[in-house]
Amino acid sequence: MGFMSGFIAFEVNQEAHVFSRGLIKKERQPLQDGFVEIRVAYSDINYKDALAASKNGGVIRQYPMVPGIDLAGEIVQSADEAFPVGEHVLVTGYGLGVSAPGGYSQYQQVPTKWLIKIPEALDAKRAMMFGTAGFTAALAVLALEEKKYPKEAAIYVTGASGGVGSLSIHLLHKLGYQNIVAVTRKKAEWLTALGATEIVAPSEIIQSTIKPLARQTITAIIDTVGGELLSALLPQLVYNGSAYLCGNAGGITFETTVLPFILRGIQVIGIDSVAVDQAVRQTVWDFLAAHHELLNQMKIREVLLSDLDETIEALLAGEHEGRTIVKLDV
Repeated sequence: MGFMSGFIAFEVNQEAHVFSRGLIKKERQPLQDGFVEIRVAYSDINYKDALAASKNGGVIRQYPMVPGIDLAGEIVQSADEAFPVGEHVLVTGYGLGVSAPGGYSQYQQVPTKWLIKIPEALDAKRAMMFGTAGFTAALAVLALEEKKYPKEAAIYVTGASGGVGSLSIHLLHKLGYQNIVAVTRKKAEWLTALGATEIVAPSEIIQSTIKPLARQTITAIIDTVGGELLSALLPQLVYNGSAYLCGNAGGITFETTVLPFILRGIQVIGIDSVAVDQAVRQTVWDFLAAHHELLNQMKIREVLLSDLDETIEALLAGEHEGRTIVKLDV
């Protein structure tokens, strides 16, 4: 089948203090044991990808590396009957694009145990419109649903104009929540079409002095920001309120006291999208597929591999909104 046929990938490298990134030509290799080879149709770009493609981004430990924590495409080599040639699959998380070569490559070999068959309601393109952002949003929303809060409960979503935030808002709206507050510093009026009932700037929430306990106005928080904003929101949670932490765009630390926990019984729940059990992954992807129509209203942009530099810089500068998918063409 011509293993010497070349293909294009976007690779980052750091030697001593010299960092580089860009398109390179690679050659297809014989299939590794326990792996399949995928002709990648689409990937996407997340905040983690932008960090991975930056000098001292703190994501990649070993160079050179092909970033891209998500991919979707068609299997072109396989020794596994459960995932034959021609099967359309997706991969998110695990070590993809971090410790193992990732989605920014026209061909990629990945371990069979990482694979999810793309649900019938989706294709590679629409699977990547969700990607890790949609997967993370679904994990947070489904965890919140377990609380059985009333549909009129006040749900705050931080970093609301980003992928996880905007998809969380849309999923909450589809599930019938009627009081969804989008927290963003951008003038993202498009979020109201997704179900946000109010758009609030972080500056309206963060006070010069944050009290250990504030007036109980928030039932739950889906937080993609962390830092000072999360510190200001936690004291406002109602009795039995909860916060779902799934991002750190505003910092990896936050300040709190034990008082909201012991006097109001609040919970802070971590949402991990990297090492999730395969059975849970399948359930979450089935949930997303059942709500695939919401993608029609999302703010989604499509770029090529050759456009990645511009998109990475926009993400790191806080100028990126919605979702960006990457078509594996140049």
